[in-house]
Amino acid sequence: MNVRRSLLLGLFLCGGVIGLWGQKKNFTYKFYGQVRGDLFYNSRANAETVDGLFYLYPKDVSLDADGRDLNASPNGSFYLLYSRLGVDVQGPDVGKAKTSLKLETDFRGSGSSWAILRIRHAYVNLDWGHSAVLVGQTWHPLFGEVFPQMLNLCTGAPFQPFNRSPQIRYRYTNKGWQVTAAALWQLQYLSAGPNGKSEEYIKNSCVPEVYLGLDYKRPEWQMGAGVEILSLVPRKQNTVGDKVYKVSERVTSVSGEAHVKFRNDDWVVMAKTLLASNLTQTSMLGGFGVTAVDPRTGEQEYSPYLFSTSWLNIVYGKKWKPGLFVGYLKNLGAAKEIVGGTYGVGLDVDQLFTVNAQLSYNLPHWKLGVEYSPATAWYGDVDKKDGGRVHATHSVTNHRILGVLIYMF
Repeated sequence: MNVRRSLLLGLFLCGGVIGLWGQKKNFTYKFYGQVRGDLFYNSRANAETVDGLFYLYPKDVSLDADGRDLNASPNGSFYLLYSRLGVDVQGPDVGKAKTSLKLETDFRGSGSSWAILRIRHAYVNLDWGHSAVLVGQTWHPLFGEVFPQMLNLCTGAPFQPFNRSPQIRYRYTNKGWQVTAAALWQLQYLSAGPNGKSEEYIKNSCVPEVYLGLDYKRPEWQMGAGVEILSLVPRKQNTVGDKVYKVSERVTSVSGEAHVKFRNDDWVVMAKTLLASNLTQTSMLGGFGVTAVDPRTGEQEYSPYLFSTSWLNIVYGKKWKPGLFVGYLKNLGAAKEIVGGTYGVGLDVDQLFTVNAQLSYNLPHWKLGVEYSPATAWYGDVDKKDGGRVHATHSVTNHRILGVLIYMF
């Protein structure tokens, strides 16, 4: 199915749904969407998804038979896959709770199947005033309400968590304080493991990902912190020679974050810092390594990698909006010696640093912008005895230029 057929199908479905809702009492709805085009250029090959639309970090040097770097080749393209359609619905009250729902789709697809419809948000929300319960798929709490304002679709990843997950979320607000508690599962954004990125690790775990956060809000300020716990089962069986053994394996990680945001009529200043442990399901670097192996059954023990990430984002203006994003990441390795394999994303990266400069022109319903992002990654020797830490010996830099045109309705 190509983009044109997907767009027509999306318009037909949304039009039909809205037509049905228009006949129901006590329902109001708001139809919205955008057409977005992304034109980009990279000076070298990168770790990325969606063929370069979702950009992460530059790849290490890979030499050919003549000693030339295979990854030192430019690339670029133009896509409209992140055009989207959505509807917000206000429904009749249930007891004292106000009800609402959101359904939003784009054409990102999944895996290697692009230009097809994909669910972005799909949830219902019950709001009693101070308390609210959300059930469905929406932004991960680690993405939160404090996230970079930038043109690149990665929205600050891998320094900033990026994920939408099925979840049950409870939120309590009172006198500027906000408490968030959520249980989350995986669907489109997946953890890495022995079989690559897969839903099976959390599915076999039978334990959802858990988040607990606290925020304090004033008219111009927001500050807060949160803790996330993830427990995965990498494997349920192992084969040694011609024998198959049932194994009992689990890797549990704890991550923490703190954030702050200031906003007035002209300025937006935001920052976030994380100690990220095995957060590959949030488009970040991380994973885990084997720290012990049973010689008879091959059953393994694991230790998660820890990454420290921080970012700062400053944006000024209304019509003309210049902006700056600075991100830094450090690989802190695992807590134990690595004696076997490792599973994850970017475990061979020691440090990553980027500066992102943007300028956009904004009108009602329109945004036209350009962004320049030089990113440098440090690579080197992996010391498994030192928890898989990387001792940097060299660096590579990618220069990314992005042009964006968005029409919103």
